[in-house]
Amino acid sequence: EQQGHTRPRGQAYSRDFRGPNWLDLRKASTEYADRDPDVLVVGGGQAGLAIAARLKQLKIDALIVDREARVGDNWRKRYHALTLHNQVQVNHLPYMPFPPNWPTYIPKDKLANWFESYVDAMELNFWTGTEFLGGSYDDAQGRWTVELRRADGTTRTMQPRHVVMATGVSGIPNLPDIPGLKNFSGKVMHSSRYEDGESWTGKRALVIGTGNSGHDIAQDLHSSGAAVTLVQRSPTLVTNIEPSAQLAYAAYNEGSLEDNDLIATSMPLTLAKRSHVLMTEQSKELDKPLLDGLARRGFKLDFGDGGTGWQFKYLTRGGGYYFNVGCSDLVASGAVALKQFSDIETFVSEGARLKNGETVEADLIVLATGYRPQEELVKKLFGEAMAQRVGPIWGFGDGQELRNMYTRTPQPGLWFIAGSLAQCRINSRYLALQIKAIEASLLPRDVGPVARLL
Repeated sequence: EQQGHTRPRGQAYSRDFRGPNWLDLRKASTEYADRDPDVLVVGGGQAGLAIAARLKQLKIDALIVDREARVGDNWRKRYHALTLHNQVQVNHLPYMPFPPNWPTYIPKDKLANWFESYVDAMELNFWTGTEFLGGSYDDAQGRWTVELRRADGTTRTMQPRHVVMATGVSGIPNLPDIPGLKNFSGKVMHSSRYEDGESWTGKRALVIGTGNSGHDIAQDLHSSGAAVTLVQRSPTLVTNIEPSAQLAYAAYNEGSLEDNDLIATSMPLTLAKRSHVLMTEQSKELDKPLLDGLARRGFKLDFGDGGTGWQFKYLTRGGGYYFNVGCSDLVASGAVALKQFSDIETFVSEGARLKNGETVEADLIVLATGYRPQEELVKKLFGEAMAQRVGPIWGFGDGQELRNMYTRTPQPGLWFIAGSLAQCRINSRYLALQIKAIEASLLPRDVGPVARLL
């Protein structure tokens, strides 16, 4: 990688002031007027930025495309009160750590603005307002043909050798077919469309779903003066954000980031699960007063498959837990009401009709119901045959690694990266090295199923 004493020299001093300067070269690089990128990265969040930065250091030409109008909008446009739920020392992007005076929990707009600064400082090629429409792969040529729609409505066809899907675990919103919901006369929105509760002051809201988004939105609505009922669909893991949720990151409070990343990466899955069982037991003791209070209110608690806790819930299903930053206390005290989804018979114009005949009235229903599996996005963009070829994405497979994530997939030239800032920082290194090795003919472009497992 080009850093430290191997850093690029840049433009040497010249007496010819008529030549292009740094800005001219950056504009030309970003325009792609006379070339296609080696790698097209779809998605400009932490996953896209991390892999593009790694590839640039390895001298691989990569272009990020994102449909949002501004770098960082994938965080900036989320609900008003959002902050990261893990601490700043865990969340650095590659090469450019956050300043040492940053807050422990980063506000979403601060992170979004940092993404803009990161793209500029790391000289990443990024097209905003650009939608990836889909593509097909030519096995003989070893290239993709992909279609992009720019902000002005024009389309551009490109032929990269690699496509990295960096759209994240949160891709297509999950909008379940809820019986009778169409009868409701108020506002219905998915949590991905929720911004803030100010316009719902004095109103009544139902929030369906008890993961992080559901709890955070319920708390934001309550803080804005709305009467809120949280509706639980399935048992949920709850842990206080401090200290319990941070136990998994204890090592990051000391030592170097690189050493801690190596320690986190090197732990075998069986041992990692055992360590998380122990941490979950410790969390249950630390959080006992809160958990007992929730149970008294009828909240159904869960502690993960085999008691492995919140992190393995994230790695297997992308959710199903809540880091308590106050909403659980509101539920336990009754300030935020709680209903079980199984107690709802149907929805009517006024709200939710319960099986006991009671009607929970509402002006707003927020569906904090998560997101569809990534393989559905593959089907939408690349077709059924390719989705079948690639198979499941995320969750643990037979090889005790996340399926089709950060590694070669059954479809040559198609890669996936997703997860937290820490996961993207760590695993982007290994994903970029694999792409570099293929470009340098050290690895074949396609491998059989046995070699792929190895």
